[in-house]
Amino acid sequence: MFPRSLTLNAWIVLGLLCCTVASSDDAEFQPLFNGKDLTGWEGDMSLWKVVDQTIVGDSPGIKHNQFLATKDEFYDFELRLEFRLKDGIGNSGVQFRSQRVTDSTEVSGYQADVGEKYWGCLYDESRRNKTLVQAPADLEKSLKKGDWNEYSIHAQGDHILLKLNGVTTVDYREPDREIARKGIIALQVHSGGPLKVEFRNLRIKKLSQ
Repeated sequence: MFPRSLTLNAWIVLGLLCCTVASSDDAEFQPLFNGKDLTGWEGDMSLWKVVDQTIVGDSPGIKHNQFLATKDEFYDFELRLEFRLKDGIGNSGVQFRSQRVTDSTEVSGYQADVGEKYWGCLYDESRRNKTLVQAPADLEKSLKKGDWNEYSIHAQGDHILLKLNGVTTVDYREPDREIARKGIIALQVHSGGPLKVEFRNLRIKKLSQ
């Protein structure tokens, strides 16, 4: 039954309008990964491959963190992607506004964290080396360990907003004006024992040039 205040036709029109808005929003995002190969990305290709339109980081166990990084840098943006960590075990993450560290495998900058005890956190990798914002304790209710999860990373000016499966995990204002507001985006395979992490549907909307 529909409310008396809205006719059936009105509901149909409203639904079409919602679909149009969603389609328009999606159209503003551009693929960050072509689904076929790693053109536009660089890193240790012995650890990274493309399988079924998915970027796969497959580590046999490594001594140092490794990253697959974009060759391009980005300023203000919203990045959307899906990730899956095999069996929910291990540690990974998505670097942004970051830079390669000279003579090192490390990448320095913000990380949208992935993995045990760090799901949804904002970490500062190889710079301040600490968790800047801890994700809410009840996040695990919406987390799908070992299955596909959706990440949204919004960086504009000094404001960083992270959402994991639609749940806001980080709403952060950077107090340090010297911290870079542009940089590469990179996917992490963490040091330590064997792990497998997958990323797909990476798409970005630039909010400034």
